[in-house]
Amino acid sequence: MKIVLDRPRCEGHGLCEEAAPRLMHLDDEGELVLDREEVYGADAALANAAARVCPVAALRVA
Repeated sequence: MKIVLDRPRCEGHGLCEEAAPRLMHLDDEGELVLDREEVYGADAALANAAARVCPVAALRVA
């Protein structure tokens, strides 16, 4: 599975980072950085959780 980030939509709330800290982080400017785009198994579940908590729907898992 792949995590897809809609960068223009992302507002840097950080809720996704809290849900999946081993997959993504906010950089020094508050921009979301995907540490891994390809995810499997338990990491796919974390990616889905991160996508669900994003208040602006900037993340999806395909």
